[in-house]
Order: sequence, then structure tokens, then C-alpha cells
Amino acid sequence: MMKSFVLLLVAFAVGASAQCQCETMKWATCDGEPCECFLLVGKGERQVLNCTTLIPKCFLMKAEMYRSRKGLSTRTIGGKPIETAFVDNDGIYDPDCESNGLFKAKQCNGTEECWCVNSAGVRRTDKEDKNIKCEELVETHWVRLELKHKETKDAVNPDALKAAIADAMEDRYQLDKKFVQDIQYDKDARLIVVDIKKDVGDRKADLSRIAYYMEKDIKVLPLFKDTTKFEPDVAGQKLDFENILVYYVDEKAPTFTMKRLTGGVIAVIVVVVLAVIAGLVVLFLARRRERAKYEKTQVRELDEIQQALS
Repeated sequence: MMKSFVLLLVAFAVGASAQCQCETMKWATCDGEPCECFLLVGKGERQVLNCTTLIPKCFLMKAEMYRSRKGLSTRTIGGKPIETAFVDNDGIYDPDCESNGLFKAKQCNGTEECWCVNSAGVRRTDKEDKNIKCEELVETHWVRLELKHKETKDAVNPDALKAAIADAMEDRYQLDKKFVQDIQYDKDARLIVVDIKKDVGDRKADLSRIAYYMEKDIKVLPLFKDTTKFEPDVAGQKLDFENILVYYVDEKAPTFTMKRLTGGVIAVIVVVVLAVIAGLVVLFLARRRERAKYEKTQVRELDEIQQALS
């Protein structure tokens, strides 16, 4: 009788433990009664999570930076929709977050250099000193995902593909299909372009979470406790992706200046300018030679005329 009672307690404990876990974040630690899940961030502070939904990107980046500093595993391994769209060229940093998981509009990464970010935490201004003014957190209302899948045994049906992508995003990332505005497919390039949009002014839907989770799914390992990858089933054929590129479109255009240009772009500009200058110099010298030749011809003709008259 006592043995049965002990086994029952063990089974109950195992069951409770199984329930106290965070399905949307594999790095989370869960304990307590009632169950509470959290991430370690900063200098070891607990960031409490709501595991019934995707974790805010700001919290995820802070956790990734914490794990990186501690030597823990962080394997997280088209075209612009409009002119003002931009990609995240800075990569991960240790962000300042609001208590609800939103990014603070001004980020400095613990340095004297600061910049303004959008609601996805992506830099949208040049980097300046700590006096930079970031008066509001500008909302990202449109995310374009460019996905390239690996070669498949059979041809991919475009119509079946679009339905499968929308279904898989809804199932895996809790994304209401109404936000999937358009899905395009280039079979020759094996490129899928997914446009996720919300109304300007909408502050409930957070598109950056979906984009961040999908990036991690495709680039290496999922953030979910369940490590199965994002592999939409298209007519019985699973798609495996090899690359993803994310474009962000904000409610207000970013304010990058020429300082944002990379060294390569600046070098190209310098080469073009030098080529133009060199061309002008060549043209100038050629015209001078022609003019000198013309003047010599005139002098010679005048000499001949004078000799004939004399």
C-alpha cells in the first residue's frame, strides 16, 4: 500500500513537472507553484515569460546576449517591398526593454554610442552620442520574408505552396492568416516572398516576433522546446529552407544618412567620380591638341600666302 502511494506521488510530480515548461522558449527555466517560467538576462536577472504566446523579440535578444557572455550555446544558426524598407545589418545586441517586452526607442548597448530603433528593435537612424533624441518607438507594420527552399524531388505547385505556407505560419507562430497579405513564388529561383502586414496604428499584433522565430528556425535551430523545424507540407512534400531575408517597413521612414553607406559602396562612388574626372581630363587634353593642330595649320597657310604675294 505504501509503495503504491509513493509511486502515485512520483507520477504526480513527474506530471506536474511536464506541465511546468515553456513550449515557446527552449532556454526558459520553469518552476514554482503556480508554474512560472523565466529567462536569465543582463547580470543574471530573471525575466518572467508568458509562454502561452511567442516571446517578445527584445527579451529573446537579451537572453541570447546573456548566454553568449556566459559561453552557453546560442546556435541560432524579392527585394525591398518599398524604397523605405530596410534590413537588420547590425545583428544582435543587448537591448533595453520595457517591462512588457517592448524595445525602448533609444538603444546604446552599454556604450557611449546610441541610436533609435523601431518596434522590431532594428536600428533606423545613424549612430550618435547619448544626446540623440528618440521621441517615439516607431511601429513596424509590414514585414517581408524572402525564403529560399532547397531543391525538391518533384515540382512545387504554387497554389498548394501558398496555402501550405499560410497554414504552417498560423500553426507554428500563432499568426492569424488575415495578416498574410500576399505570397509570391519564383519556381526557377526557388524563392518564396511572404508579405505580412497589419493596419497602420495597430499596436496589438507584433510582427517582429514571428519574423525572429522564423529566422532562428531556418538559420539553424528552433527556439521552441520542440526542435522540429519549419517545414511546410506541400502536397505531401516537405520544404526545407536554406536561407531567409527579412525586410522591415515602418509607419515612418527611417532617417539614415550618407554615414550609413558601407566602405564598399563609398569605394564604388569614389571610383566612379575618379573615372568621370579622368574622362574630363582626357577630353580637355584632346581638345587642346586639336586646337593646337588647327592653329599650326592656319600659320602655315598664312606663310604660304605671303610667300606667293612676294
